[in-house]
Amino acid sequence: MSLNVERVNPLLGARVSGIDLASVNDATLAQIEAALVAHKVLFFEDQHWSAAQQKAFAERLGELHVHPVFEADPAVRELVVFAYDDKNKGANDTWHADVTFAERPLKLGILYAEEIPEVGGDTLWIDTEAAYRALSAPLQDVFDKLSAIHDFCNARSPDTALDIEGLERLRRVMPRPTQHPVIRTHPVSGNKSIYVNRAFTTHIAGVSRLESEHLLALLLQHLQIPEFQMRWRWKKNTVAIWDNRSTQHLAVADYFPARRRVRRAAVLEEARPV
Repeated sequence: MSLNVERVNPLLGARVSGIDLASVNDATLAQIEAALVAHKVLFFEDQHWSAAQQKAFAERLGELHVHPVFEADPAVRELVVFAYDDKNKGANDTWHADVTFAERPLKLGILYAEEIPEVGGDTLWIDTEAAYRALSAPLQDVFDKLSAIHDFCNARSPDTALDIEGLERLRRVMPRPTQHPVIRTHPVSGNKSIYVNRAFTTHIAGVSRLESEHLLALLLQHLQIPEFQMRWRWKKNTVAIWDNRSTQHLAVADYFPARRRVRRAAVLEEARPV
């Protein structure tokens, strides 16, 4: 059986139809993983997952991450629940790759849409491999040699700005800042991609503060070029699986006072990015 894959954007993103993710066999799962490397984000509509089924599917793809801060599903601690409305607006509206502040960040994100606004609440993704390819050769050569520091407590989003006491509490439960290459190599495809993001990357290591500010600003602005992006309009009971090694994403916070509730499982990378 071959997957029915329909591209939804020239660079990244594809809709997969005719599959019940709750009952896929190993051969089909391997095809999904291969399609994910090729298309970077896959969408499966009309899925009906319990929290336990979502966890069971995600575990077949690797070791699951348990987030030390975000709200967990009451029944399955490995699932993060993002439930936002006008009284709790959340903090996912900043460009990021998930959990880059950890030594072993995420390989995949697997999100299930439980409750979706009538309009708004879309998610955008960036193809960070395409963004790297679009850099000039001299800049590629410069960035290939650099590393950057990532820190959950960076708190770049205004909605997550913390007072000193709140920041100290967070420091006690979060991992220490970690260092990753500015340009990473995908362990399956061998493609290079830009691996800094607005939410968690604090600075470029080994250069002056002025150099760091300008180099990081250049990359973050470059990543936001519209040609590298796709936008997804959610429907209830849709599953999105994205390759966190070659993408960044952002949830658009334009739907309040409506409510948006989604569950995310997160699969850890096998090793540190290189």
